[in-house]
Amino acid sequence: MFSNLRSLIFKLDPEKAHTLAIKSLKYNFVPNLFKHKENDFLLKAKLFNKDLKNPIGMAAGFDKNAEVYNQLFKLGFGFVEVGTITPLSQFGNPKPRVFRLVEDEALINRLGFNNHGAQNILDRIKRNSKSGILGVNIGPNKDTKNRLEDYISGLRIFYKYADYITINISSPNTENLRNFHDQTRLDELLKEIKKEKINLNSKIPIVVKIAPDINDNEIEKISEVLINNEVEAIIISNTSNAMREKLIGIQKYQKGGLSGKPIEDKSNLLISKFYERIKNKIRIIGVGGVDSGLSAYNKFLAGADYIQLYTGMVYKGPNIVNIIKNELCEILLKEGVKNFTEIVGNKSNS
Repeated sequence: MFSNLRSLIFKLDPEKAHTLAIKSLKYNFVPNLFKHKENDFLLKAKLFNKDLKNPIGMAAGFDKNAEVYNQLFKLGFGFVEVGTITPLSQFGNPKPRVFRLVEDEALINRLGFNNHGAQNILDRIKRNSKSGILGVNIGPNKDTKNRLEDYISGLRIFYKYADYITINISSPNTENLRNFHDQTRLDELLKEIKKEKINLNSKIPIVVKIAPDINDNEIEKISEVLINNEVEAIIISNTSNAMREKLIGIQKYQKGGLSGKPIEDKSNLLISKFYERIKNKIRIIGVGGVDSGLSAYNKFLAGADYIQLYTGMVYKGPNIVNIIKNELCEILLKEGVKNFTEIVGNKSNS
């Protein structure tokens, strides 16, 4: 059905199409697509000591204002991450700010953390009890005087209602945000987060979302900081503000973060490099170009313990989780494994 609708949807401005998708889910115009399969045992896992039906998550950016996370669970997602949420509501960057590169199966966005603000979104989460594992992705307001305090504020507001909190230091659309990749600044931020968790008497897992556009030297330093601060998981990676040369779409030089198929290999390589340094200490959530069983399989081989997607659903439609599950189970059965966790980091399978 989606393949028939896609050409019509793609005639709409991308941001309007996204608003339509949120409304369709909100008012249950999209049917319950979640199906239990006889091979579901292949995909069962645990995320922060909670049972996970499958390791496929919705990445932050789709449900920015926590409006449809329960509907996304109905589509089969094993976990959902909402946000990025800032302490105060903000419009984000001027429109147009989302661009489709259909030939590349990619998006470029420069949204700039547009959201309704933390208190408004918290009230919505309180009204809509979550039916699955819910992550909350937090960031600072564009005009804040103290970015570090904005992160602490986000933690204080959501720690009782989220299953994990993601610290977003990697959006290319908030000026100088990626400066937090600096070893000293990242260490300072994570120490303050850790201190606040003690003040709150909370054991909420902390996840850090990083940029794909970092070098090997930075990987070493970031890994050291993450391990020293006992971060539970890392998301690899956010969108890229590089990698335009090989793109085909006429919008390829738009300013903003590139997501989708073109960043798949870059993401997998980065996952592999981090895995070598943090395996058995920090979990990895792999993002970038996931839209099929094979792309998910390659993420696990690289070292991801879980995966997330967003752009893949734009191009493949709301049934994408079932598509990935069916294809992935087929590959795993051929490999003779009993659960996908057996292949994590096992590049010799590739």
